[in-house]
Amino acid sequence: MPGPQPVEETQVMSQPAGQPSPLLRSSSGEIPDFAFKVAMVACGLAILGILFLIVYELMSHSTLSWHAFGLKFFSGSDWDPVNEQFGAWPFVYGTLVSSFVALVIAVPLAVGVAVFTTEMCPKAARGPLSFFVELLAAIPSVIYGLWAIFVLVPIMSGYLEPFLRKTLGWTGLFEGPAYGIGMLTAGIVLAIMIVPIISSITREVLMVVPQHQREGVLALGATRWEMIRMGVLRNARAGIVGAIILGLGRALGETMAVTMVIGNNPLISKSLFAPGYTMASVLANEFSEATGDRYLSALVEIGLALFLVTIIVNALAQLLVWTVTRGQPARGHA
Repeated sequence: MPGPQPVEETQVMSQPAGQPSPLLRSSSGEIPDFAFKVAMVACGLAILGILFLIVYELMSHSTLSWHAFGLKFFSGSDWDPVNEQFGAWPFVYGTLVSSFVALVIAVPLAVGVAVFTTEMCPKAARGPLSFFVELLAAIPSVIYGLWAIFVLVPIMSGYLEPFLRKTLGWTGLFEGPAYGIGMLTAGIVLAIMIVPIISSITREVLMVVPQHQREGVLALGATRWEMIRMGVLRNARAGIVGAIILGLGRALGETMAVTMVIGNNPLISKSLFAPGYTMASVLANEFSEATGDRYLSALVEIGLALFLVTIIVNALAQLLVWTVTRGQPARGHA
C-alpha cells in the first residue's frame, strides 16, 4: 500500500478546481487592500491639508494689516480706503446685530417646528413636513435676497417698520425713516435661512430622547405640555443649544442675501432700521475693488477673523449636540 501523502499535496488536491489556493488569494488581495487604505488616508489628510492652506493663505496675506493696526483694527470705526485707514468694528457690529436678530426670530419658530414634528404631528404628515422644512435650506442665498427685495422690503417699509416705530419707537431700537433696507430686514432674512438648520438638528436631538422618559412623565400625571417641557426639552437642552449655535454659524457667514438688503453702510446705529454692513458683505462688495496692498490685507484680515469665529462656533455646536446624542442614530417613536 502507498504511504501517506505529504500535507501540502493533500491540501492542493482537496482544493476545488477553478479556485485559487488560500495562499494565492491572500497575496492577490494585499495590493487592493493596501491601495484602498492609502486612498482613504489620503482623503482624510486632504481635508486637513485644505484647512491648513486656507489658514496659511489668510494669515500670510493679512500680515501687512496686522502690523499696521494690530488689535486696534477690530476696535476702530474708520474705514477710509483713500487714506488707508481701516477699522473693522462697524462690520463686526453689523454681523453681531443681524445675527442676534435672526436668532431671536428663528429659535422659537425652529424649536416649535421640531417639537410639533416629533411629538404632535400625525405620522402621515411628519415626513412631508420635514421634507419641506429642509427644502428651505437648499434654496440658494441669492434667491432669498431677490425675494427679500421684491416682497419683504415693501412689507417692511409700508407696514411693519411704521408699526414698530409707532409702538416701540420709545426704545430707540425702532426709530428713523422706514426705508425697508437695514439690519432688521437682514435679520429677518437670516432667520428664514437658519430655521431649517436649527429645526432639523433639534428634531434629531429630540428623537434620541428615550421613549421611557415620555412615558414616565405621563405616568406621573403630567399633561402633554408638561411631558414635552420636562421629559423631552429638558433632556435635550444641550443639543438644542448646539443646534442654535450651528444656526448662528450659518448666520455669521451668510453673504449674498444679507448684502442685498442690509444697506452696506459702515455706520454704527442703535436703530435696527438703519443700514449696516457685515464682515461677509464687505468682502463680497469690496474685494474686487481693492487696489492698495494695505486695503487688500485689511479685507483678508476680516476674512481670517470670520473664518476663525465660524470654526470655533461650529466646533462648540458639534460638541453640545454630541453631549445629547452620543453618536446615537435618531429613532422614531409612537
